[in-house]
Amino acid sequence: MFVLFAILVLLAGLIARINPLIVVLASAATAGLAAGLSPHEMIARFGGAFNANKFVTAVFLVLPTIGLLEQHGLQERARQLMAGLKGVTLGRLLLIYLFARQLSAAVGLTQLGGQVTMVRPMLAPMAQAAAEQDEAEHDPEHVKAMSAATDNIGLFFGEDIFLAIGSILLMMGVMKGYGMAVEPFHLSIWAVPTAIAALVIHGGRVLMLDRRRVRPATEVER
Repeated sequence: MFVLFAILVLLAGLIARINPLIVVLASAATAGLAAGLSPHEMIARFGGAFNANKFVTAVFLVLPTIGLLEQHGLQERARQLMAGLKGVTLGRLLLIYLFARQLSAAVGLTQLGGQVTMVRPMLAPMAQAAAEQDEAEHDPEHVKAMSAATDNIGLFFGEDIFLAIGSILLMMGVMKGYGMAVEPFHLSIWAVPTAIAALVIHGGRVLMLDRRRVRPATEVER
């Protein structure tokens, strides 16, 4: 039972807003000491876990690449691309991206998008350029927020359709523990109606952006 003190350490560190990496390491060390592991054994466990999951750190190779691309005008190129397209409004652009994000996540390609690799360097500038072409006046911060939300919703409701995603395997394991044998395919099928509902609801929200106007400031407000 002393191992459960690691949860208290984790909660206390997060409440105190300490660096999450330090909190997680302290919590893991607390669990290791409570389990009777020596410091040498804990370090060996940390090293083994890092070596077994080193593919997770591959994302750190992407960040400097994105930074270099932005420094050399990636966002401006995205804006220029939108300027050359006629008839593409803000709502239509986000709807197309939502559909593409859901479809790619449904077949397991969850890393094709993302806030760092797609939204900030490309989708948000393209959405802002589309908003500037529209007759409506859009709040730039709201455009960025809707771009980020579109990526999140597309990924969240699309990835559950993929058979080998972690959430499907987790649900299958929990139901198996209660004596209910369920195939991953059956769980993924039940995720399809939810994904369609998310596409319709959020798709309607982004299309409404094409009709939205920012109320001009009055003389008193100015």
